[in-house]
Amino acid sequence: MTYERPGLRTMRGYTWGEQPQDSRTIKLNTNENPYPPSPQVQRALREFDVASLRRYPQPTADAFRDLVCEKHGVERDQVLATNGGDELLRLAFTTYLDAGDVYGTTEPSYSLYPVLAAIQGCREVTVPLRDDWSMADDIAAYFNTSNVKLLCLVNPHAPTGHLTATEQLARIAAEFRGVLLIDEAYVDFVDPNLHHHTVGLTREFDNVVLLRTLSKGYSLAGLRFGFAIGARNLIEPMLTKTRDSYNTDAVAQSLATAAYSDTEYARTTWERVRSERQRLSTALAARGFATPPSQTNFLLVTVPEAAGPAAELRTQLKTNGILVRHFDAPRLRDKLRITIGDSQQNDMLISVLDDIIAARNR
Repeated sequence: MTYERPGLRTMRGYTWGEQPQDSRTIKLNTNENPYPPSPQVQRALREFDVASLRRYPQPTADAFRDLVCEKHGVERDQVLATNGGDELLRLAFTTYLDAGDVYGTTEPSYSLYPVLAAIQGCREVTVPLRDDWSMADDIAAYFNTSNVKLLCLVNPHAPTGHLTATEQLARIAAEFRGVLLIDEAYVDFVDPNLHHHTVGLTREFDNVVLLRTLSKGYSLAGLRFGFAIGARNLIEPMLTKTRDSYNTDAVAQSLATAAYSDTEYARTTWERVRSERQRLSTALAARGFATPPSQTNFLLVTVPEAAGPAAELRTQLKTNGILVRHFDAPRLRDKLRITIGDSQQNDMLISVLDDIIAARNR
């Protein structure tokens, strides 16, 4: 007998990337930063007063929120700390949508969105991206016509790596009649020469909320800490009504604050990722893998015929101790998403790919 709600019985839950327990596997499947977090994190952990754990944490992570305010020129009531970026997404769905409401996104997009919609009892409307993975100019009008109340846009986009310019996002915010959530999980890896800045959108528009996370750019995927920057009218109900009472713990608050205080260190890892991203893209292209431009810490590559079907290639790489991601979905079945590793990991990937391709074409 099952006791779950009828609406949950037929839904498909989120499928997370494989997490092996051994240290030998090269993990290029879940978009983690290949470099360790700031030394300040280790120091904060070493100096943490364990006796303080008998008390509840500061309810709203104000020390961290104040640091965000200092860095981005916003007010505290525009910032919300969350248990990873995914908690912010759940809060958005439960705060802005009733059962039966409609949320919108692009196709493809982050696969957690439809799971959260199903849990909330919401309907989904999607718009396919163009062949180059960009969004159509009239996307806001389409979602308005479909009565979408929450629009989730990943930017830089996952799983493609495409970056939508701030100017286009501003046009969408101005035209869209619901809440625009811009999921910026990968924004730290954007080329700084592009001068991509979006915080100003939260001052200009009262319907924009940005998702940020320390999982990627600050090498803290295992900590689970993220935050939102948004218009006050969007942050307030999540902060005071739908958020868990103590949603970020004392240890996480301390380590997240230490990491976010040391942006200069984090920037060195972003630059190394960008450098390896270009090197790996060039090496893959030389072997026939189509590698469209990416502003993230991963590449979405089309697998050439010489390397075999993408799903099969993923399995062969796993057999050789390298994990990458394959999505059994329209427009993605002939592709692999490959996280940017460090130079040694990327060299090993290329070496194994060469061996696989050579063996197939003997």
